[in-house]
Amino acid sequence: MKKTSYIRVGTCYYKIVHVPSISGNFNKIIVPWKIEALRTDHGKDFIGNIKKFDGFACIPSHHDFKQELYGFYNTYSPLSNNPKEGKVDYSLQLLKHIFGKQFELGLDYLQLLYSKPTQVLPILCLVSKERVTGKTTFLKWLKTIFENNLTYLNNDDFSSQFNSDWTNKLLICIDEVLFNKEELTERIKYLSTTNFNKLEAKGKDKREVEFFGKFILCSNNEDNFIKIDSDETRFWVLKIPSLKKEETNFLDHLETEIPAFLNFLQNRQLVTKHKTRMWFSAEEIKTEALVNLMQNNRNRVEKELASMILSAMETFEVDEIDLCPLDALQVLSRTRVKTDLTHLRQILKKDWKLINQDNSLTYKKMIIWQDGGLGLIDAVGRYYTVRKSFLSKNFSEKLNDI
Repeated sequence: MKKTSYIRVGTCYYKIVHVPSISGNFNKIIVPWKIEALRTDHGKDFIGNIKKFDGFACIPSHHDFKQELYGFYNTYSPLSNNPKEGKVDYSLQLLKHIFGKQFELGLDYLQLLYSKPTQVLPILCLVSKERVTGKTTFLKWLKTIFENNLTYLNNDDFSSQFNSDWTNKLLICIDEVLFNKEELTERIKYLSTTNFNKLEAKGKDKREVEFFGKFILCSNNEDNFIKIDSDETRFWVLKIPSLKKEETNFLDHLETEIPAFLNFLQNRQLVTKHKTRMWFSAEEIKTEALVNLMQNNRNRVEKELASMILSAMETFEVDEIDLCPLDALQVLSRTRVKTDLTHLRQILKKDWKLINQDNSLTYKKMIIWQDGGLGLIDAVGRYYTVRKSFLSKNFSEKLNDI
């Protein structure tokens, strides 16, 4: 049984409560406690002996944790497991399944979580249409390692303005993610790189706090669970295969290995070097699943336009096509896709990041004949140049889905 203790923070009293869990462990929580209850339970003299703090602070540490820092009470939860030599066969088996070819990067990710909890890391996304993939087991395992410093959210929780229950957590895991609003994507992108956040609880004023949380997203939707553009570098998307054989006691084996796994992390050398603010470079965490997500975020107008331009390139055996927004509008007018000049200018200039000519010059204009065939005729304008290499990289695999 855990010893009951009380603290006074500022002018308020709190009781340190250890809540029993199904696993047999205890989760420590801090509960506001009335001074009248303290007098009733322990007498007037007891109150004067309660330890006093000037306020709360949240300073993450796994190696040299201090509960009290310069008169402030540290709300970060120390880990109950200490590093100890032993076997880590089941732990490495799970990580090889989750991270696949990027196994060493996955080990670096976990090592950085453990040894450098304030280091900014990419948003880890585990996706799969298949069932029994081990995603849930992976999250449960992380929960047993990092304990109260990991929390689970759903889409509504993350969308809520109140965030006091997760702002001071190391890991924020969101299951069954479907962020179909652009503002949710922008919010998680901002939080993944910032070191400050506004903490807001019901009935209390907002206050600025330091933020060190890392996000892990899980989804059964591989293609468009979140809206990102083709230049995004903050997402590490992994497609998780289904397990060949499901072992019912696998999580128990993982939990038994935690002290040994922490010892393994503590003593291994990092494979990667600190290259970007998120430690890993964009090239290191680029995956086929990320490319698939980016391509599926392209809208139907983009895909149709890319398809028409690629068809023209193949027909006339050229590697680039010169194009004005009005040309694109006239070509797309023969399709069922509805658009306008403003949208097409945005696609060419903002989304495809092309630069048009400074002056009107002669070029070969792409047109569509009455019979539906494509042609090139002489024209004059401030055209954009679209290259085949760009379309092949960003669209070719998904044009059949139009």
